[in-house]
Amino acid sequence: MFLRRPGGQSQFSVPLWSRQPATDPVRAAVAAVHADPGARHAIGDLAGVAGLSTRHLQRRFTAELGTPPAAYVERVRVEAARRALVEGDEPVEALARRLGFGTAETLRRTFHRRLGVAPTDYRDRFREVRETP
Repeated sequence: MFLRRPGGQSQFSVPLWSRQPATDPVRAAVAAVHADPGARHAIGDLAGVAGLSTRHLQRRFTAELGTPPAAYVERVRVEAARRALVEGDEPVEALARRLGFGTAETLRRTFHRRLGVAPTDYRDRFREVRETP
């Protein structure tokens, strides 16, 4: 298995890991998460965006997307962190704060649980090779 695709191919594609929301309230909550992954996205905040009670949003979100809101938010944040790690030089601590993980340790633990690798190792493996003049 290649750690880097040959021929300069893109490492990432549009996220296809989730079903699309079927209703406007859930669609609004999902859009809020994608618009700013690092913002506060507690169930109460998302319910306010969706115009539903927290319990009702929890049920509808899980039924429509197949995952609870908290897991969805975490996954969006991990995807944003993956992109930021390979596209920029921002320190991991700053990246963790900006994307809603709080600390670099939380980001590291989440990366290990979801991807099996530390953020710095991920950056080293998948960063585009920059040509020097």
